[in-house]
Amino acid sequence: MSSDDSERPPEIRELTDARTLRALTHPVRVALIEELVHGGAMTATELSERIGETPTTCSFHLRQLAKYGFVEEAGGGRGRSRPWRMTSIGWSFTPGGDPAAQLASDAALRLFRERSFARYENWRRTRNAYPAQWREASEDSEYLFYLTAEEMAQLGRELQEVLMRWRQLEGRVADPARRPLGSRPVETLLFSFPIDVPSAPAKDD
Repeated sequence: MSSDDSERPPEIRELTDARTLRALTHPVRVALIEELVHGGAMTATELSERIGETPTTCSFHLRQLAKYGFVEEAGGGRGRSRPWRMTSIGWSFTPGGDPAAQLASDAALRLFRERSFARYENWRRTRNAYPAQWREASEDSEYLFYLTAEEMAQLGRELQEVLMRWRQLEGRVADPARRPLGSRPVETLLFSFPIDVPSAPAKDD
């Protein structure tokens, strides 16, 4: 692998089938994923201490996540002392036209977003405990536009282009040793959605 390849951001994994998406629809598995993303490779016992579940429970759900390719053994250790790590840190929920996959996608995304909103509320409650430079660097904005569906899609693409420029730093997520001194985990949420309710069922053109 060349040095250019080692710096290239990892590909985002597309999740398309219902069974794989359903594997994410469990709060313990979501919690395990979040801890592995933030803390790097850990054993079931270490994870159990972080999320408040038993090592046996964590071991079971890690094996289920491994079955669908979300985590893998990092090497070394035995039994519950085996460390686990993420196989990818970026996913795209793309269920296509499969109703079962769409239901599973909605359920998994709801779990992830509920936890994201909880972290946002925790930030709002505790922000005064952070140094001024972090309070001033944070962003909390809302914008209203009147757009066509095509314009909204274009807006999303342009915002994604900005965010994708920061993907070169994803190595810091996968490898805690690459995180610079003074860095903190920073979460950015991006939503664009119509806020009125259609008066009649939408028809695809």
